[in-house]
Amino acid sequence: MNRVRTRTPVLDPACAAAVDLARSAVEENIRPDEVGGHLGAQSEGERVVTHYFACLDRAYAGWRWAVTVARASRARNVTVSEVVLVPGEGALLPPQWVPWSERLLPGDLGVGDLLPTAADDVRLAPGFTDTGEETDREMFFEYGLGRARVLSPVGRDRAVRRWHAGEAGPHTPIAHAAPAQCSTCGFYWPLAGALGATFGVCTNEFAPDDGRVVAADHGCGAHSEAAVTPPQVEPAAPILDELAYDITEHLAEELPGADRGGSVDDAAAEPLGHS
Repeated sequence: MNRVRTRTPVLDPACAAAVDLARSAVEENIRPDEVGGHLGAQSEGERVVTHYFACLDRAYAGWRWAVTVARASRARNVTVSEVVLVPGEGALLPPQWVPWSERLLPGDLGVGDLLPTAADDVRLAPGFTDTGEETDREMFFEYGLGRARVLSPVGRDRAVRRWHAGEAGPHTPIAHAAPAQCSTCGFYWPLAGALGATFGVCTNEFAPDDGRVVAADHGCGAHSEAAVTPPQVEPAAPILDELAYDITEHLAEELPGADRGGSVDDAAAEPLGHS
């Protein structure tokens, strides 16, 4: 087995000495104060050298200007081939590009938006063809009759894990404080098919999950058997007697002709000193 030998390009002296030419090429398009010192040169090939200069622009910290110069065979004049801005060590770089289908999050789909599904989506499986026979339509719809694709076991398992671990699952503060689970609530409507044993839909308009899929072991304070509201009893109107009255000691003193007996014995009164 023969090893392939690679030859390291020799740094061309004329191209390596063209530092001022490379700097002037950068300063033609940007301000001179944004070009820093010379960082070195690297041979790119025969009679091709790239000079690096520091970038002083605060928006491109860690980047550097790269100016590639070259000369023709047996020629003395060096010319500029390319001027680019390249990242250096510690340069601020954008995150790795991710396709939009992988960046999409729940809730991003708006009115009029279309979300195509890949043909090999593992969440879906092929459906069945309608035979035209009079059979149980509801049962056939569950198995995918008339639909090109239906939910696959992988898609079903992902939905189960996502719903059970989400806000409608049993591991939330509102579920921990609930008096009972949704499976025992009268407003709980189980789903049809394989998911019916684990999930249902809340139909209580006063519950926070009204119209949403909830786990059977979820719960909230709007449980149908949480408490029985006692009937409202209207208090009776008070009875007021506006004709009769009671004579009290205070009232007798104010009435004319009333007996105003004193609290001091008259016989024990002291003489006033006159006849």
